[in-house]
Amino acid sequence: MTLIRRLSARQADFADQLAQLLAFDAALSPAVEQGARDIITAIRSRGDEALLEYTRRFDQREVAHVGELEWPAAELEAAYQRLPQAEQEALRIAAERIRRFHERQKQDSWQYTDDDGTLLGQQVTALDRVGIYVPGGKAAYPSSVLMNAIPAQVAGVSEIIMVSPLRGGAEQDRVLAAAWLAGVHRFFSIGGAQAVAALAYGTATIPAVDKITGPGNAWVAAAKRQVFGQVGIDMIAGPSEILVIADGQTPADWVAMDLFSQAEHDEVAQSILLCPDAAYLNAVEASIARLLPSLPRADIIRQSLANRGALIEVADLAEACLIANQIAPEHLELSVADPQALLPQIRHAGAIFMGAHTTESLGDYCAGPNHVLPTSRSARFSSPLGVYDFQKRSSLIQVSPKGADQLGQVADLLAQGEGLMAHALAARYRTRR
Repeated sequence: MTLIRRLSARQADFADQLAQLLAFDAALSPAVEQGARDIITAIRSRGDEALLEYTRRFDQREVAHVGELEWPAAELEAAYQRLPQAEQEALRIAAERIRRFHERQKQDSWQYTDDDGTLLGQQVTALDRVGIYVPGGKAAYPSSVLMNAIPAQVAGVSEIIMVSPLRGGAEQDRVLAAAWLAGVHRFFSIGGAQAVAALAYGTATIPAVDKITGPGNAWVAAAKRQVFGQVGIDMIAGPSEILVIADGQTPADWVAMDLFSQAEHDEVAQSILLCPDAAYLNAVEASIARLLPSLPRADIIRQSLANRGALIEVADLAEACLIANQIAPEHLELSVADPQALLPQIRHAGAIFMGAHTTESLGDYCAGPNHVLPTSRSARFSSPLGVYDFQKRSSLIQVSPKGADQLGQVADLLAQGEGLMAHALAARYRTRR
């Protein structure tokens, strides 16, 4: 079995091969879609009763009422205190860096006045209540807590509700500790489509929210897709992706491990390297073969690289940038001597990691920018999660008498042209005619 495929942009059929490499069968599973729909219907009609049934069925947890699934705020802080000092410090540093970065994203209200005295502007307000979903079935992700909750806190969201299907142990303490650091107000240990439905529609115990953010499995994604419109959502997350553009100067072991860092997520994650130096591609391929057996998730990485990975030889770095824009990756590493020189050529990427020392892993945990990023080529039209996802904007219009006379005549004519006479007359009444 080939560890990872080799391609060349010079091949006549390269465009077809690249399209096949990028193709991902994102077709919705009818069984999952219908199952999520049934769960949502049950939560909407029977609330806490249905939530308890699904908790017993899917999480194998026997609880008498949903209130038992909520962790008191004091327990979140206690979990932080139970962590080793080094882990406390690591979480604290990460939280501070994430908060400092996102504080720069906060938008403020603004106004201006026209010459005729008409005031126009924009009022920026935070969402009232948001729900953040943190995966927890197979592993615990305190970094996801920080990345979802801190932007909401910086935005000024009044209440942050967190849900996660925790299973106990030290990993649970890390998630609880992150929730305390990030300012989560209430935390319920529930997961799956039932948690999404409870957040969207509310139950007697769990309050309905205005927006749901955070990744999850296929059931969570299906539920988020179906409740959109009742609430806002951040995005539907696809498989994780990394694309590395290298000039051949970065140690091959570094790049091989960067490719592994996404491949270890799951078998359908994607890791691609673009480089104009064939000898360097050979070196990275050799590093992959040598380093892979030592990793705990080697089987997952091996399948991911074989299924969707590639080492691609390009003519030069300019061609690498053109291909990168076509791929529009979630994570893009510019592992080159002068990343600033390439940056103007990059148009589509969720996050750009610049220079050989900037491994994507730092962005996942503690660099500061958000790690909730667009996948599946959606970086062509969407952005990382940020403070702006937890704020909304209202337009301000205060028309002066002079402005009403001038604008009223314009609106009168335009409304008549659209056949909306009440609009025209409402504007005309405020003119001096």
